[in-house]
Amino acid sequence: MNRAIARNEWRRLFAQPLAWAMLAAVLAVLAYFFLLTLQGFLGLMPKLAGMPSAPGVTDLVALPLLRAVASVLLIIVPLLGMRAIAGERASGTLPLLQTSGAGSAGIILGKFVALCGFFIVLIALALAMPASLAIGTHLDWGRLFASLLGLILFAAALSAIAIAASAYCRQAVIAAGLALALNLVLWMLDAGARYEGVSSNFINYAALPTHLEPFLHGIVASVDIVYFALIIAVALILAARRLDAEREHG
Repeated sequence: MNRAIARNEWRRLFAQPLAWAMLAAVLAVLAYFFLLTLQGFLGLMPKLAGMPSAPGVTDLVALPLLRAVASVLLIIVPLLGMRAIAGERASGTLPLLQTSGAGSAGIILGKFVALCGFFIVLIALALAMPASLAIGTHLDWGRLFASLLGLILFAAALSAIAIAASAYCRQAVIAAGLALALNLVLWMLDAGARYEGVSSNFINYAALPTHLEPFLHGIVASVDIVYFALIIAVALILAARRLDAEREHG
């Protein structure tokens, strides 16, 4: 990975009004959702007090918020990742990057690390909302940290898909549409198959929620980590090969 490319991409991300506007808008929506779920939890507290195994604030406030974060990432990752390669191609700076000595893999990895860093910031800020409740209540920190790991892997996989789509498309808008379509297919794959009466272990394994939900329940399993690692590796390799082919053909 070329650190200079990663630093430059990181700075460019935060120099864009779109990134700041999107970060502010997403956090505002999540904060409103957080307050709604918290209000609902406070209204249920008298009933929950008499239940022997009542769900706590982690189940009723934190986890719904983290699921909302995952849903938001499906949409905003393609919007911020669409210009990773397509934007360089449109502005004519891609040949300069390719002759900088970084190599196709270094360019792709640098942009991937910068994009992941942005979404880690977003996830951490979102997680700070339910974490603030630790002042007056008991939180299941094990589940929260497992959820944090799952969301980071989830965002990394979506970022890799967005970069691959950007590498294969000449226009950033088309790259965003392609990445969003792939995200939604992977998100709804298993649910759609079950709705049609199709049951397949492969389809279940290929679906994103199958591997994100265990993290949200506090389960960190190697099969889920491997799944996200495979998506990241395949997407980044395809993106790097696309740049290599483009360089060879001029």
